[in-house]
Amino acid sequence: MGARVLFPTLVYTAALRSRGAAAFNQRLLHECRQLRRDDVAGRNWSRTHYPGGYTSYGSQHRLYEISPTFAALRKLLKPHVARFARSVEWDLRGRRLEMTDCWVNIMPRQVAHSLHLHPLSTVSGTYYVQVPDGAPGIKFEDPRLDRFMAAPPRKSTCRTDNRQWVTLPATSGAVVLFESWLRHEVTANTRRQERVSISFNFNWF
Repeated sequence: MGARVLFPTLVYTAALRSRGAAAFNQRLLHECRQLRRDDVAGRNWSRTHYPGGYTSYGSQHRLYEISPTFAALRKLLKPHVARFARSVEWDLRGRRLEMTDCWVNIMPRQVAHSLHLHPLSTVSGTYYVQVPDGAPGIKFEDPRLDRFMAAPPRKSTCRTDNRQWVTLPATSGAVVLFESWLRHEVTANTRRQERVSISFNFNWF
């Protein structure tokens, strides 16, 4: 039979919408920047937890409840989340995956997002609003990494699905989905323009 693939880790990427992405992103970008100006609590939280950047994670993390634009984003994300759930072959038993959190991340030059996961959630993801050319993508860690024992290093030419770290490029208008237990990070933004994204969680109710 030879080698076979067992226990795959699935990550979903797609364009959020087929039309109108540029105009929609302009609306989102305007609201993200306005939120940063208005959100004193978020800026204070970011000084400690997101040095040099801004995130509304510690202050405004249910933006779809207060903004029609973010509510529209939630609606657009739902079909993608449903497709991802089908690809993982979850038995949802008649229950729905619903958005529980949605927050803004603004990364100026040299700002990074350290390795983390999203506890107590089912599906997590990122939507890219503004990504300058050459800005970092999202870097995923092999979830088995702490169990490797006496394993030789992988070849530099090995297939993507055999690598211990995989970085998926960030593109404005794209959405990335993954199971919430999968650890990930974003290395430092080396570009002058800000990297703006919206992160979110869906949970199983």
